[in-house]
Amino acid sequence: MKFDSKTTAFVFPGQGSQAVGMGRELAAQYSIAKQTFEEADSILHVPFSKTMWDGPDTELNDTINTQPALFVHSMAAFRVFSHLHPDWKPAALAGHSLGELSALAAAEALSFESGLRLVRRRGELMKKAGEMNPGGMAAILNLDIPALEKVCAEASREGEPVQVANDNSSGQVVISGAKAAVERAMAGAKAAGAKRAIPLAVSIAAHSKLMASIQEEWDEAVNAAGVKDAKIQIIGNVSVKAMRSAADLCADIQSQMQSRVRWVETIQLLSGQGIANFVEVGTGNVLIGLIRRIAPSAVGFPLGNPPDLAALE
Repeated sequence: MKFDSKTTAFVFPGQGSQAVGMGRELAAQYSIAKQTFEEADSILHVPFSKTMWDGPDTELNDTINTQPALFVHSMAAFRVFSHLHPDWKPAALAGHSLGELSALAAAEALSFESGLRLVRRRGELMKKAGEMNPGGMAAILNLDIPALEKVCAEASREGEPVQVANDNSSGQVVISGAKAAVERAMAGAKAAGAKRAIPLAVSIAAHSKLMASIQEEWDEAVNAAGVKDAKIQIIGNVSVKAMRSAADLCADIQSQMQSRVRWVETIQLLSGQGIANFVEVGTGNVLIGLIRRIAPSAVGFPLGNPPDLAALE
């Protein structure tokens, strides 16, 4: 391997990284990846890999499919890497939003089957919440968190909340909430000096109080998933602390539903632990781009396709 495991973290992407064709090349070249996709098809009782590889976009981008698709690709890539390098383990894991569940599976805190069923349930519940309480999200560029929190507080109304949902990097923060409140916050952010306020093409207000309607069902699903202690430390989205115990892991992914993804603090914590190399396991390189803005000296490597594996040697 070209880098030291003690200075390397594996990170797992969340919604927005999906793309038709994801994982196809990996399955074609590595039998363990092919088996992973076949296992997913069997667990979900549908030809799920066909949706991932052939689309259409509209079907893959339905959150019920997007979330398990990202999980399956990440786990296929992780399994291939682990098969090729059985004695090599990263110092830490972290996942962005949905990716935190992929991290749990990679750390053997969840079995592949339990993880996939839980991710599928997460997508179903979030879609249900979006249908019950439609909302929106927007990316705000170049406005710091304290200023944006003030904007969100001023834009919120009774029954129309908006809040910071993803602290992605120093220049990009995502807000989430009721559609009217998001629109007010976008205008407020621009007035407060934001470079841009960009509405996202979603009707689900992830990581906001609009997810409260399905919180109890999500808590029950997590509690029933059989989460165990992790074999590799995981940095939580909500707690931003190194976690191994099943209790801590469950609490973090339960709290995540209505809470902010503290990605900037996560990367800062890892960098403070001496992590210099970040391997993005699964689809795309969105996280690598964010990490480079947070920790400019960090080195990022994608791990989703056969050429990526060759580049890591």
